[in-house]
Amino acid sequence: MRAIWKGALTFGLVNVPVKVYSATEDHDVPLHQVHNKDGGRIRYQRICEIDGEVVPFADIDKAYDDGERTVVLTKADIESLPAEKSREIDVVEFVPSEQVDLLTLDRAYYLEPDSASPKAYVLLRKTLEQTERTAIVRFSLRQKTRLAALRVRGDVLVLQTLLWADEVREAAFPALDEPVRISAKELELSASLVESFAADFDPSEFSDQYQDELRTLIEAKLEQGDALDTSETFGEHQEEVKGGEVIDLMEALRASVERSRAARSRGPADAAADETDNTGSKEPAAKKAPAKKAPAKKSKAS
Repeated sequence: MRAIWKGALTFGLVNVPVKVYSATEDHDVPLHQVHNKDGGRIRYQRICEIDGEVVPFADIDKAYDDGERTVVLTKADIESLPAEKSREIDVVEFVPSEQVDLLTLDRAYYLEPDSASPKAYVLLRKTLEQTERTAIVRFSLRQKTRLAALRVRGDVLVLQTLLWADEVREAAFPALDEPVRISAKELELSASLVESFAADFDPSEFSDQYQDELRTLIEAKLEQGDALDTSETFGEHQEEVKGGEVIDLMEALRASVERSRAARSRGPADAAADETDNTGSKEPAAKKAPAKKAPAKKSKAS
């Protein structure tokens, strides 16, 4: 990893020099657009709508449009703003960790100690762990003032930027204002369903199926020279999802609990062989789709 920023964490008289690294990265396969006739790559040009000329990036300014008027902001205008030039990450307060709304969390960054001795870094980390608090900090990055949460992940301090309060939309849905009667039996069955799916979360057990299959398709095309029918790779996973009829909530909960318990008692192999259940759901049948690969293997061997 390469550091994108260097500075210092400050709280009180304590100063902790750190390097900042992006903690996440995009795993999507990079794709670009081409002409379907000859495969020529599509390029975009910056064209002025008034004179139709292609405009060099150096001659482009920013602007704000309120619908009726346009205000042009030159580079000099932007530079005149009182942007914070400090290389400090200032701790403004320590709050109970549960008070940080997960909805407000944005980009995450790792902080690495950037001094001969990491003692101050470890001190801050242990303090956050023992007090079970999260530090709310303020700093500047790429000409923007940021608010962030400083927390601990393993042995590393993580800086996670926060959305500003006015960037979070209010959830106002009239349907939720209507009174809904939930019986004790429904709650009991729903809780049983939750319990039947209870597990410790391990992110490594999950993968991006679409990206995995996209890579498989690309590799197959590279090996077979663009003569591969797409259905040979994706066909078994493109079954149409048909809308089922509305069923009774109690019956759905009861059936889900029973199916989950039965699947766990028999094991994953037997559970995958289940046929469509009495709720009308097609999910078990879809899980049997991989079995269609057997004939293909047999014909390939012959």
